[in-house]
Amino acid sequence: MTLVAGIDSSTQSCKVVIRDAETGVFVRGGRARHPEGTEVHPDAWWRALQEAVADASGLDDVAAVSIAGQQHGMVALDIAGRVIRPALLWNDTRSAAAARALSDEVGAAEYARRTGLVPVASFTAAKLRWLRDAEPEHAARTAAVALPHDWLSWRLRGYGPAGETDAPLGPVLDALTTDRSDASGTAYWGHRGYDRELLERALGHDAILPRVLGPADTAGRTPTGALVAAGAGDNAGAALGLDARPGDVAVSIGTSGTVFAVTESPVTDPSGTVAGFADATGAWLPLVATLNAARVLDATGALLGVDADGLGRLALEAPPGASGLVLVPYFEGERTPNLPDATASLTGMTLANTTRQNLARAAIEAVLCGLADGLDAVRAHDVDARRLLLIGGAARNPAVRRIAAQVFDVPVVVPAAGEYVADGAARQAAWAVTSVRPRWAVELDAELAPEPVPAIRAAYRAAATRPV
Repeated sequence: MTLVAGIDSSTQSCKVVIRDAETGVFVRGGRARHPEGTEVHPDAWWRALQEAVADASGLDDVAAVSIAGQQHGMVALDIAGRVIRPALLWNDTRSAAAARALSDEVGAAEYARRTGLVPVASFTAAKLRWLRDAEPEHAARTAAVALPHDWLSWRLRGYGPAGETDAPLGPVLDALTTDRSDASGTAYWGHRGYDRELLERALGHDAILPRVLGPADTAGRTPTGALVAAGAGDNAGAALGLDARPGDVAVSIGTSGTVFAVTESPVTDPSGTVAGFADATGAWLPLVATLNAARVLDATGALLGVDADGLGRLALEAPPGASGLVLVPYFEGERTPNLPDATASLTGMTLANTTRQNLARAAIEAVLCGLADGLDAVRAHDVDARRLLLIGGAARNPAVRRIAAQVFDVPVVVPAAGEYVADGAARQAAWAVTSVRPRWAVELDAELAPEPVPAIRAAYRAAATRPV
């Protein structure tokens, strides 16, 4: 049996899955936590990766490994391979003004034409501009810029700061690699490759950037001999883990909410609502992201004194539309729509409808309505949506599934609970070993026919666009 490993280095944790390269059968796994916060030193990710690998009984018997990681995070390295400062993560909104400055200087339409994106606070270019403006001494020291999965793949191959005992190959910055999917989230890469002028506009000078690998390419080997595949951004990893094809739209409810579809050609949206990302297979992954997703449900459950299951039970005791109670869930600002300084609001309150049940339902409806707006934005670019793949931790909740069928107007398919980002990385590792994209089966947990209740989205839209 040939074994392959997939690693998901997400915002919250590091997960490792080890599977049979031929059949995809799960063999073993491991996990470790990441620190909380919107900036994290990459060394914490490296420690967590090592802990998760140890929890999975090591990688000595695997033929290949691939890392899928949270997108956009800014890893700035000096000439000696040292991390200059903690990495700003995708959900750090302090770079919002920097994003606006870049967009104003270049023009939104021109940015979208060159990179498929319009800068927002999440993207790496905006974080580099923030670094240039807020910490110019750190920007001046930056010799190379990597993303989380790039840096971890580099470390896994034995590279790292000079003198560190677990970095026998030293600080060879030219050995950094990435893939199309993660590069496409930087706002200085387009379908023709890196746009150095945009990088210099952001950082203030040129820098070493990771070499972009193809879907079946390898970056090298670990010190124990395992192939290291190209890796991917987390959403591209999930799409590959789901074996998503044109006609599939995935909706993921995790720390962030995402809507993404696989397309054969790139999408360009000058409004910036839809990010024209690449996927991990050589195709494209137009994507809409929201900052407020599962943590909205966690916060509402904590307020009501219930866990996720309890929140779901309460929500299903309320009618569709929550008797007029509407939550606009911008607890952490918002990325789509681009409102980094926004706050949440609860509207439509009366003495009759202000109940625990209605509040629970309003929270779930709010998260799903924001994602349904994302689906509309993707479909506006002629993206076919024949079925909706509902994934993420919240997708396990029966209330989320039932309400999703009332919010969305396409069939809702719920794959069995799994680590689809890590699974996508494992598929990529198998691809690197066999030179053939795996066709492992994806088990489905539920299929729901659409039962849309238009009033839910109409009330949410009215509340979300109300002047404040």
